[in-house]
Amino acid sequence: MTTHPNAAGRRGSRWFTQVGWRHVVGVLAVAFSLFPILFVLSAALNPLGTLSSTQLLPTGASLENFGNLFSRTEFGNWFLNSLLIAGGASFVSIFLSSLAAYAFSRMRFTGRRFGLLTLLLIQMFPQFLAIVAIFLIFTRVTDLWPSIGFNTPWGLLLLYMGGALGMNTWLMKGFFDTLPRELDESATMDGASHAQVFFRIMLPLVAPILAVTALLSFIGTINEFMIANVFLTDTGSKTLAVGMFGLVAGERNNNFGIFAAGTLLTAIPTVLVFQLLQRYIVSGLTVGAVKG
Repeated sequence: MTTHPNAAGRRGSRWFTQVGWRHVVGVLAVAFSLFPILFVLSAALNPLGTLSSTQLLPTGASLENFGNLFSRTEFGNWFLNSLLIAGGASFVSIFLSSLAAYAFSRMRFTGRRFGLLTLLLIQMFPQFLAIVAIFLIFTRVTDLWPSIGFNTPWGLLLLYMGGALGMNTWLMKGFFDTLPRELDESATMDGASHAQVFFRIMLPLVAPILAVTALLSFIGTINEFMIANVFLTDTGSKTLAVGMFGLVAGERNNNFGIFAAGTLLTAIPTVLVFQLLQRYIVSGLTVGAVKG
């Protein structure tokens, strides 16, 4: 039995109209996304290590740029500083924000509405607008407590931790509001305290928003440059954003290979954090929390 050419053509046209065009769009999107990654990878493996000699497809491959990155710069210290600051600030800010969001969502107290509006109003202004006041405060802090002043990861961690509380609190409060109050009431009737309700019932249910907020906080902190550039001036105390910028600020062409190698290594923590939190982001843990 033979198939008529027109019927096969109609099936092919129908397949492309319904499904095929999606494959084309997907391939174009993947190609568009991979282009900068391939260029950076080519620059990192480029034996000459210059911008002018870098091509999309490398003509040679060498790990010399990675060796120069660790031997000629303080990349190891920058990497550890960024992990400490981004990880610590994200964890503490998420914990404090979840406590504040739970209180704003579940409790009624004097000043609740004013506090929520104040948090929202503060988020309207970029953090660097207060950099002069913060700089003067940390100048005094450095004189009194040098361990949390300028050129220390602990001082910058405190600054980042406070700056992320407002937005994180608002995001989590909206998620807490979606949880039925029957959970709180039934646990309270069984003799559970507010702390037990929060840690044993609420936190497992809001794991998706915790994961999303933690990921956004980690990415925002590890990529932050402006404030870190002001507060960290010693070479060994810099973060990845500040240290990597210094590589191309003066000699962009000659240090581009080292810069590209550092960029690839810098992406590793963010990718790992995303992979660890992925199952919480894509899952809906609140489904079925209350049985009808």
